[in-house]
Amino acid sequence: VRVGSLKRMVQAGVKARSAIGGSPNKILEEIHSIVLKQRKDFDATFEQVVDELENEGIYIINENNLDTEQSEFVDDYFEMEVRPRLVPIMIDSLPEFPYLKNQIIYLAIRLSKKFEPEDKKFALIEIPVDVLPRFIVLPQKDENIYIIMLDDVIRCGLKDIFNIFDYDQIDAYTIKLTRDAEIDIKDDVTKSFFEKISKSIKQRQTGQPVRFVYDAHMPKDLLDLILERNHLQSFENIIPGGRYHNARDFINFPTVGRKSLRYEDVEPIETTEIERHVSILEAIRQQDILLHFPYQSFRYITDLLREAAIDPEVTSIQMTLYRVAKNSNVINTLINAVKNGKTVKVVMELQARFDEEANIYWTQQLREVGAHVIDGVPGLKVHAKLCLITRKTGEHQVTYVASIGTGNYNESTAKLYSDHNLLTADQRITREVKRVFDFFETNYKVGTYNHLVVAPFYMRQKFYKLINNEIKNAQSGEKAYIQIKINSLVDRSMINKLYQASQKGVKIKIIARSICSLVPGIPGISDNIEAISIVDKYLEHSRIFIFANKGRPLYFISSADWMIRNLDNRVEVATPIYSPKIKKQLKAFFNFQLKDNIKARSLRDQRKNAMIKPDGKPRVRAQFDFHRYLQDYFKEKDK
Repeated sequence: VRVGSLKRMVQAGVKARSAIGGSPNKILEEIHSIVLKQRKDFDATFEQVVDELENEGIYIINENNLDTEQSEFVDDYFEMEVRPRLVPIMIDSLPEFPYLKNQIIYLAIRLSKKFEPEDKKFALIEIPVDVLPRFIVLPQKDENIYIIMLDDVIRCGLKDIFNIFDYDQIDAYTIKLTRDAEIDIKDDVTKSFFEKISKSIKQRQTGQPVRFVYDAHMPKDLLDLILERNHLQSFENIIPGGRYHNARDFINFPTVGRKSLRYEDVEPIETTEIERHVSILEAIRQQDILLHFPYQSFRYITDLLREAAIDPEVTSIQMTLYRVAKNSNVINTLINAVKNGKTVKVVMELQARFDEEANIYWTQQLREVGAHVIDGVPGLKVHAKLCLITRKTGEHQVTYVASIGTGNYNESTAKLYSDHNLLTADQRITREVKRVFDFFETNYKVGTYNHLVVAPFYMRQKFYKLINNEIKNAQSGEKAYIQIKINSLVDRSMINKLYQASQKGVKIKIIARSICSLVPGIPGISDNIEAISIVDKYLEHSRIFIFANKGRPLYFISSADWMIRNLDNRVEVATPIYSPKIKKQLKAFFNFQLKDNIKARSLRDQRKNAMIKPDGKPRVRAQFDFHRYLQDYFKEKDK
């Protein structure tokens, strides 16, 4: 996305942009240099992993390593499963080169004759990873396990595919083209926002190239042909790579080998605050509840929605959806609620990058059953994670239950992403959640908020005020600190405000998983700032903000990072935490993270991001230790 934006700047003739730190051309050159180094690092790491797997008796083999029995199996698999899904295209005989889809891996084929090197043909085959597994486990014949990749199964069948040609050498090399993923939304007043997004998604597939990766062993004549026919001869982002691309497919690597090679399956911790077979709505009315994903199950959210769908006193469910699961139970419960006569209003963010197509599909499904779907807010992305359930008891008594989260309502990512979700019936919060939903309906009514912190209207100013308060306390000799857990810290104004706080004596601790543009430890500027990053089994995704506030700490959880886009261009919500017991849970979570010396890295001015070592101290692995903490916490609650 960002490389695509830089290329657009170059094409527009932009020479320099202070906001991006230099000229677009210069930055693209730096990116290219770094990517080449990363490619080498990846290849070396991959080879190391393959060697370590072999030490465990797990072999990733290719078409050249098969014995007779394995060859027969692969031939049968190719004939039955693979060949029917292949569409070979003879590229040298076509006037136009076949269109290369975005981020799809292809095999570029070279057919030649050993004794007549000038006689050759070229072909292209898309690897059908959308319908077939990338990894095929071969029948086990001894204690070892053998796995072949789909790419190499196709290589095994090349002679069969091209048997009508008289060539004795057929070789295949992987290529992949990445296209500009930013979508353009045209100002066509005759089209709805829904229609504009639908059209823009199709345009993404034909976006300008931003990277071309190829097997470094590809012969020059084949590479030159591909580059020339795709008008990429002078393209600056051509990356020589290895035999295999799209390493993200390795997340679906087969479950093989001894059990200890895999993370232990961990049962989600049940919260005693929501007993089985007891009303979740009633449990929330009794006390605020904080769910910690993936340590606790996302089913509490879907169970809450299911209960709301059949509760005769529930009149409506309102929800924001940004990214949902492929087979979404959340959507199913909302559809069920409509069928049970509830009013369902969904704010579906059609501009959720790379999820636009899925969100268009779900919008259509919801509208078909009669749900009211709002296609976001003009000029703003809706990134806030909100749900509001309205109940009417008696003639005039209306009560609300709200869910406010740091992550998406997505049962799939909730197993992988570390997030928090507050369930509350506190009217101070729920009535303001209703105001946010009112704004979605009537965009000119922003509303006022005394408890929720809402972007783009008040969030930046509120956090300035909270930081200024800590500065004032530090200058008065009070204990002053700020603790921030965030994905990305990029906003220049917020960074400068934190630098100012550091210089006034405020102790600042930051946990930033992704981008951290603030530089800790600069003498006279950021001496009082420490920053770490944790990358472990789960993706650290939650945003937490804690302010000392003269010994009465203020806690907030949010969907918003400190980036310009979050603070100024999106609808985001941070909710205060009022419950002492929930504050205690968040404090424990934060402390485990700060003490991590297994998976944490120190973010310092040298930009080396060195691992933090135990060095004789007790070993702390935040994600595992917090899981144990929650187990003990709820065991104590059971007693």
